[in-house]
Amino acid sequence: MKPLSNQQRLHQVNSEQLYENYRSTQGHWAAYVYGMRWKTIRGKEYLFKDRDRRGNGKSLGARSAETEAVLASFQAGRVVSQERLQLVTEKLQEQARLNKALRLNRVPTVIARVLRELDAAGLHDDFTVIGTQALYAYEAAAGVHFILELLASGDVDMLYDARKKLTVVSEKLDGKGLLGLLKKADRTFECIRENGYRAANAGQFMVDLVVAPSGMYTPAGVTFAKADLVATEVPGLQWLLNSPKLDTVAIDENGWPVPMRVPDPRAFALHKAWLSGQVSREPLKKPRDLDQAKALAQVVEAHLPHLSFKDTLTSLHGDVRQMLPLLKLSI
Repeated sequence: MKPLSNQQRLHQVNSEQLYENYRSTQGHWAAYVYGMRWKTIRGKEYLFKDRDRRGNGKSLGARSAETEAVLASFQAGRVVSQERLQLVTEKLQEQARLNKALRLNRVPTVIARVLRELDAAGLHDDFTVIGTQALYAYEAAAGVHFILELLASGDVDMLYDARKKLTVVSEKLDGKGLLGLLKKADRTFECIRENGYRAANAGQFMVDLVVAPSGMYTPAGVTFAKADLVATEVPGLQWLLNSPKLDTVAIDENGWPVPMRVPDPRAFALHKAWLSGQVSREPLKKPRDLDQAKALAQVVEAHLPHLSFKDTLTSLHGDVRQMLPLLKLSI
């Protein structure tokens, strides 16, 4: 583990602030993306506001002085919004170059693209990054860098909260499912097998859709569209699902900020320690699980003291909390 320098910390903070402005600007621009136009119906003109690229939308009324004023206001607002988005994007591009020069660029590009697509679709709060890739978020929050041996991974696990309404998520995914969103990030993503939980791109980077055991929600298969990923249940994930969440902004390999939602780092560390002792866990993964748990626990203790391990995380089963001695903390 290596703490960030003061200069690195400054630009980490700058990146977070710039990205929050960018997200806000994107949200404002979203109201103008699909446009407004006159549409003739039975020989009469109506002002029509598009809501998707297929031309669906709604009428705002027949042509009149009032609707002409609405259109003029919309067009003027669109120009302003587009200009603002361009300026903020240019600032982010400049910041990205600085981030790379300062070696703040950490998160694999493919993961960053997927997470930004989820954020743009309004689904940031519906999926939690778990597994090795979550360590990038803890780095950003604590202002440190883990050794690369702890970070190397060719997949990312996306934990979906299946207690939420699938129809709402499906609508936000435009009916194309999670696979459709992955293809926006990288068009080479495909499901590994029909009705499977895993997709992979041409570079063999994998995205797994996982859920907690079905005792917590309706046991029907969790999927968002036809020919989409179908989530697999993983024992023990209910503890990470119910734990508090940490939202932060990390930096990808190109220097661009990426929003990340991960479990509370204490819950993650204890869960990793518990996982390292499970008989069903692959033997090759167990030592690394424990090493990641110990490294993260030390980071929390040294750099995130407001998240004390003395506080009981009620979302965690007693068997998980009993893993505390394995973390070798000073408490």
